[in-house]
Amino acid sequence: MPLAVNKTCQAVLGLQQRRTLRLASSPASASSVPQSFVWFWTSLGLVTFLSFTTRFYRLQEPPHVWPGGSLQSGLAEDVRGGTGRIGLGLRNDRPLERLDRVPAVISWDETHFGKMGSYYINRTFFFDVHPPLGKMLIGLAGYLSGYNGTFPFQKPGDKYEEHSYIGMRGFCAFLGSCLIPFSYLTVLELSKSLPAAMLTAAILIFDTGCITLSQYILLDPILMFFLMGAVFSMVRYNSCANRLSEGWKRPRGALEIARENLRPFSAHWWFWLCLTGVNLAGAMGVKFVGLFVVLLVGLNTIYNLWELLGDLSLSLVTLGKHFLARVLCLILLPLALYTAQFAVHFAVLNRSGPGDGFFSSGFQSRLIGNNLHNVSVPEYLAYGSVVTMKNLRMAGGYLHSHWHLYPEGVGARQQQVTAYLHKDLNNLWIIKKYNLNADYLDPSLPVEFVKHGDIIRLEHKETSRNLHSHQHEAPLTRKHLQVTGYGINGTGDSNDFWRIEVVGRKTGKHIKVLRSQIRLIHLATGCILGSTGKTLPKWGWEQVEVTCTPYQKESPNSLWNVEDHINPRLRNISLDVLKPSFPEILLESHMVMIRGNSGLKPKENEVTSKPWHWPINYQGLRFSGVNETDYRVYLLGNPVIWWLNLVSIGLYIIMTTFISVAIKRGTHLIAEHQEPSRVLLHGGGLIMLGWLLHYLPFFMMGRVLYFHHYFPAMLFSSMLTGITWDVFLKFCARMLSASIQVYNCGIVLLILLTVYSFYLFHPLSYGMIGPLASDPNSPMAGLRWLETWEF
Repeated sequence: MPLAVNKTCQAVLGLQQRRTLRLASSPASASSVPQSFVWFWTSLGLVTFLSFTTRFYRLQEPPHVWPGGSLQSGLAEDVRGGTGRIGLGLRNDRPLERLDRVPAVISWDETHFGKMGSYYINRTFFFDVHPPLGKMLIGLAGYLSGYNGTFPFQKPGDKYEEHSYIGMRGFCAFLGSCLIPFSYLTVLELSKSLPAAMLTAAILIFDTGCITLSQYILLDPILMFFLMGAVFSMVRYNSCANRLSEGWKRPRGALEIARENLRPFSAHWWFWLCLTGVNLAGAMGVKFVGLFVVLLVGLNTIYNLWELLGDLSLSLVTLGKHFLARVLCLILLPLALYTAQFAVHFAVLNRSGPGDGFFSSGFQSRLIGNNLHNVSVPEYLAYGSVVTMKNLRMAGGYLHSHWHLYPEGVGARQQQVTAYLHKDLNNLWIIKKYNLNADYLDPSLPVEFVKHGDIIRLEHKETSRNLHSHQHEAPLTRKHLQVTGYGINGTGDSNDFWRIEVVGRKTGKHIKVLRSQIRLIHLATGCILGSTGKTLPKWGWEQVEVTCTPYQKESPNSLWNVEDHINPRLRNISLDVLKPSFPEILLESHMVMIRGNSGLKPKENEVTSKPWHWPINYQGLRFSGVNETDYRVYLLGNPVIWWLNLVSIGLYIIMTTFISVAIKRGTHLIAEHQEPSRVLLHGGGLIMLGWLLHYLPFFMMGRVLYFHHYFPAMLFSSMLTGITWDVFLKFCARMLSASIQVYNCGIVLLILLTVYSFYLFHPLSYGMIGPLASDPNSPMAGLRWLETWEF
């Protein structure tokens, strides 16, 4: 970056001579505007070029490693062949494995999100714990780039062969590349300092972690794209509001005349306000952690409205317009777009698939190919009906029994009752009155419907045993009671009696197939029939445990619905009549996603982490490869950058504390310190709030956590680093005689530090082959600074 040598460059770089009273945020003269535009567009162009170059370089890696030859000879062949590809991971000529030009392989979570993109192309329904927008965009990128959705995405390391995967990776890399210009423009808008923006951009350009996350088929670059888009848009419309509160009325040069168009309620102001809402919908639609940026924008909006309320020059009508504009653009518009995403999601995924079992029977009846699609059944439950009952917990299974008994020592040695995840004849039960064992198919008997509050008996159709419970303890779950099949040909005892209740219904109301959520309360003990979700041992055929729980709290584990319904005496109706409405399936899908998120557990041998690990770069993630012969990509932040961000957070807290105390004590800041202090307290404060909102909530989460969850917060800490060091160096420079030189040298040294650290650690992103870092002959020898790093 060129050094400032004249007044124009000083204004652009954020410094002026000590005798001036205003900082670089003061308006430039009309003659300086063209030069400032040149600086702005040149630096933005450079930032954008480097962003895209670092993200798209070696996008087709990791390749399949072909034994034989040396990497050096392989690279020579690449150069002779005109590819121009030189492996950045090499820093010596040690013979290694050769990288032949063969297809790349799946890395890390591409197995999930690439497969989900295929599901959208094939219109096959699936379940995921995240909202659908990110996967829909991945599927759309694959479809537009010629991918046909046939690659199985079974496990990391599988070769893509001839399948067109590069469009999906390229889409994620494009959005990951946009993060840097967004961050650059956000810091520039907050600080009015080009060096602060350039330092932020350099940190993100040369961070190995950000590069790695952007180069694969993942949700993270999509989430961070919308997140940074929302923050930048928010900062832009904030500037418009500030111009109103500062009395932005008189033109002060060509640049200021252009910015006059950004006053509140202008077309530009509406554009940025609406764009903020669009990006909020996008962030929420990719992952639920997008709610953190929604909270940031919400708190910022409340602060803005509070400031406007204190402006006595504004009428109540104008205040009302400001309030309604924000309700429209920041609440109603995001909600409408978010809902529309699910409408498209349900419309596209209309065929039965692996996600059916996570949802209710009514939901499944919508899916082409599902056994409930276009089926006709009696609408209301009657005595004598043969039914299947599905548990409402996620993947809860059907109420099931079979001839096998519980083993010796496991409760009473009676017939097993379980929950089974698949359709089976042993899932069929007959509903009978508790005190009558009549032939309900006898046409001379009137049809009697089952009502809410009735006492019933459930007889297993295949074995003629009754659903039964007693005081024996359940096989796996302590304090729960055992559920068995008991009796002969329907004749049992009083422990076979159950009261059937429908959630939200009154006594005497009929029970609907598919739609009614029912619970069965054991009459003798008062416990409730439920599925625990625990898998039984081999003696239980590894089916799911069914118990009678004494806890009365309503949960999906203890709720059931009737799915199949057979009764020749009742008129059948099409299940189309019973299909849930869009609001109902929207609510159900969110309940299933929330339960799925909270129930996430680590996979076998999977590396998890804790939130305190993340800012210190304590441990990374293997994206591909483990051994010396593997092509290894390792997700780890550039240590120099991450530790600089951590130091910057501490420096920011110290500086803001010092300035705040000084102001509170009535200290008068000199003119040269007023603007940097305002930038630090207001601009830096907004970014610091964003970091806290995207980091602290993870300490309260019960689900499994991974290193990559920190990267949205890392974006904020990087922007805070740019602002903090810019202000700190300005303060330091003004204490010395050669102010411009000290400031410029400090910024340049920080940027060069990020570049050199990237030179050292870039093989983490672009691939390593050969000995591990613990070997002295490794290209990464001496760079394993923490024992917890595994490269």
